[in-house]
Amino acid sequence: MASEAIVELAKRRGFFFGSNGAYGGTAGFYTFGPQGAALKKNVEDAWRDRFTIREGNREIEAPTIMPEPVFEASGHLDTFDDMLVECPECGESHRADHLVEAVTEIEDAEALPGSEVEELIADNDIACPSCGTALAGVTVEDFNLMFATDIGPGDAQPGYLRPETAQGIFVEFPRLKEYARGNLPFGITQIGPAYRNEISPRGGLLRLREFTQAELEQFIDPEEDEPPLDRVRDVSVRLYPATEQQAEDGEYVETTVGEAVDEGTIGSPWVGYYLGVAKRWYDRIGVDLDRFRFRQHLAGERAHYASDCWDAESEVDGDWIEIAGFSYRADYDLSKHDAHGDDAFTVFKRYDEPKTVERATVDPDMSVLGPEFGGDAAAVAEALETLAERDPDAFDGETVSVEAAGETHEVDADVANFSVETVTENGEHLTPHVVEPSFGVGRTVQTLLAHAYSEDEVDGEERTYLSLEPEVAPQDAAVFPLVTNDDRLTELADRVATDLREAGLAVAYDDSGSIGRRYRRQDEIGTPFCVTIDRDGIEGDGPETVTVRERDSAAQVRVPAEELAEELAALRAGGEFDALVDRYETVATDVETN
Repeated sequence: MASEAIVELAKRRGFFFGSNGAYGGTAGFYTFGPQGAALKKNVEDAWRDRFTIREGNREIEAPTIMPEPVFEASGHLDTFDDMLVECPECGESHRADHLVEAVTEIEDAEALPGSEVEELIADNDIACPSCGTALAGVTVEDFNLMFATDIGPGDAQPGYLRPETAQGIFVEFPRLKEYARGNLPFGITQIGPAYRNEISPRGGLLRLREFTQAELEQFIDPEEDEPPLDRVRDVSVRLYPATEQQAEDGEYVETTVGEAVDEGTIGSPWVGYYLGVAKRWYDRIGVDLDRFRFRQHLAGERAHYASDCWDAESEVDGDWIEIAGFSYRADYDLSKHDAHGDDAFTVFKRYDEPKTVERATVDPDMSVLGPEFGGDAAAVAEALETLAERDPDAFDGETVSVEAAGETHEVDADVANFSVETVTENGEHLTPHVVEPSFGVGRTVQTLLAHAYSEDEVDGEERTYLSLEPEVAPQDAAVFPLVTNDDRLTELADRVATDLREAGLAVAYDDSGSIGRRYRRQDEIGTPFCVTIDRDGIEGDGPETVTVRERDSAAQVRVPAEELAEELAALRAGGEFDALVDRYETVATDVETN
């Protein structure tokens, strides 16, 4: 959840706010203001750096609207549901599992069947949050979360706004494998919007109807490809396995990625690898690791495609929120699209040496099947071919039974022309398995704001500041001329700001109010460094200098103006401010209140 302090600061300082306020607002939609948009973009860039560039992956950008057959194949039309309960008095709709979680100690009610949730609503006398009407006896229904639309005018093709970015990668696999030259493993990433028609949006950026995902689909050969686990083997992780969640005295498992994989706590080495990579990345961008864990999905809450799934969760105002999911999707997605689509969703795996094998085949006599089965003849022939591969013994009798076009058909074995041939094969067609790390960008932004929010006292004055990492902070620096009635100061301040911007840094320029107030404004939006131009920096025979103030400590050093851009770029890239303190003259901080 988002605390009142964070929501107030976010709105006042331009991080995020409810959309369409002039028309009464629209639940589940938020606009990122100037500071929030910059913070969000920096998070996306940091994710792209780690999960695309450093992993050697490729990025695509697919459409956000896709035709209905895509989601028939993926299973979203049948299984992408949440539990809805509608108040019989006021007509307001609510997430039934959320109502149960709010009044019981159950953390993941969505893992329960609807009938059990109905019983919990009745047993706990749960009422409608909007009007207070008792909800006992009201049916809990499945509600599909996808937004429907029409593609084209007139007799349009039905389509849906994508509920995840992943399907845009999966449906383009036949072409993407060509770019990878058919070699496994390879990874494809995508950052972009997704849409879910949430029943009851809530929690600031936690549960939106339009949100941004950053996803990686890693395609692997399950028999041969292993992750570079040694890179993260020693990364410490706090795990909350399903067994501990279900135990009365369940506890966290404090371990390392290597130990968790070796002991089977994490079932897939690939999932373990990405948990380790993600843990380091979250530390890099400023997530408080004392308020962070990996929680394993219970069997009832796993997505329809996942054989195992872990969530990265952060603690925000006493609640644990999911900020990423790590799923082993096996060959579910590609197999589904291979069965429904018109292209091949496999790769050809060449053997080291040709193999001689016996292969069962059929050569159905269509001159017989056609008159006998009419329009179903082709389907019957295809069913015979499939059966020969799967169960050659089925052709031992005088007739063979196959399922085609929704019916059972009897075919004479002689008509099927079954045989076993000896063939030499150079390889086989393999359906890759998929490992998916999926990150919620908005939820990560909300976590960073909550974990960075700090209050302290500087020079006897209380202040609020965001202790954001320089890499993700909305502004890299702010430039202040100490006074505005001295042309020499303002000219140098203008030149410094221009130089920093030309060096690629995001810079604010502020010459309004006392220097202390200017510091406070920048502290509150998380600007890591403030540059002040004062008379001491332009007087004397030496080079022009400026003071650089570090946000968290309020410590200041005097730096030559011509070296400033290089020094700030190094700090943004991960350098330590203490290195500047060691090299340059420190400045007393009483300027804070001047």
